Amino acid sequence: MRIIRSFRGNSDSRLISRLSSLRSISTGCRAVMLPRFGGPEVLELRENVPVPNLNPNEVLVRAKAVSVNPLDCRIRAGYGRSVFQPHLPIIIGRDVSGEVAAIGNSVKSFRVGQEVFGALHPTALRGTYTDHAILSEEELTEKPASVSHVEASAIPFAALTAWRALKSNARILEGQRVLVFRGGGAVGFAAIQIAVASGCHVTASCVGQTRDRILAAGAEQAVDYTTEDIEMVVKGKFDAVLDTIGRPETERIGINFLRKGGNYMTLQGEAASLTDRYGFVIGLPLATSLLAKKKIQYQYSHGIDYWWSYMRADPEGLAEIKRLVGDGKLKIPVEKTFPITEVVAAHEAKEKKEIPGKVVLEL
Repeated sequence: MRIIRSFRGNSDSRLISRLSSLRSISTGCRAVMLPRFGGPEVLELRENVPVPNLNPNEVLVRAKAVSVNPLDCRIRAGYGRSVFQPHLPIIIGRDVSGEVAAIGNSVKSFRVGQEVFGALHPTALRGTYTDHAILSEEELTEKPASVSHVEASAIPFAALTAWRALKSNARILEGQRVLVFRGGGAVGFAAIQIAVASGCHVTASCVGQTRDRILAAGAEQAVDYTTEDIEMVVKGKFDAVLDTIGRPETERIGINFLRKGGNYMTLQGEAASLTDRYGFVIGLPLATSLLAKKKIQYQYSHGIDYWWSYMRADPEGLAEIKRLVGDGKLKIPVEKTFPITEVVAAHEAKEKKEIPGKVVLEL
């Protein structure tokens, strides 16, 4: 056993405060490791994986539930190898909901035993598929009592991705029109709810089985792209388009739907794929050049702003997401749960598209 947080000083009140945040934990924990890239079968649940000492701004979370994101599956298959390969084996996973087990010396927002949820940055090397996840203070917020750990774990990464696109990039305002491609996915569904809560008028593309859910969330129009031509049935121009599909066809349609001064955000930016293909020295400048070219092109041809949008830690956004979740205005339905011991089966089910909705691993 070891102590994660130490204390010094003569003040009784200070001593008591620091003692209240001390917690002993095992030097090892269970974790799902990625030793090499490949299919679901490469994932290994290992015992006694070392738990690093906390940095001053970090929080140790005893995980209760972690969600399976599309990014987790892509990383497992080799996406982002330019970042992750030198550090294999790594722990994968981004979302977590659980209890605070210990805190770093500078953490002020949390106490041991508090229920929290949050998400790691996309390039984090130590993920959340583990009994004890480590996140920075700004990557966590208090879990509302109205939702379970399973429900909470499905929310933060998707919601923060949507938040960055709509609030940081597009800076949506009340009364504006927002178009979301694939509104039935986790990011798209979170985007619909965030935009509706901001007072926007939302239209979304979807598949038939998610249409009722999208309309119930506040979208004014839901277009089934498997049976309807969105260019024919949707009228008028939009202030913001969030494209969670990111294909050339959806980019063309989305750009043409924007009014001048509007914002097009795609989640399929090419920075990671280009650095994977050519390495950092060539790939990153190439990606930067490509993005700049598209920005100039669409500003000149359509008068709009073009963005590659990614999830980033955002304390203000996470606080607002917590408020919306607590008020019942933001939720991402969980379709199936697996115990962490069945992580390979969970990834296989997502890989084969047997489960279209959100999957959560329980610890």
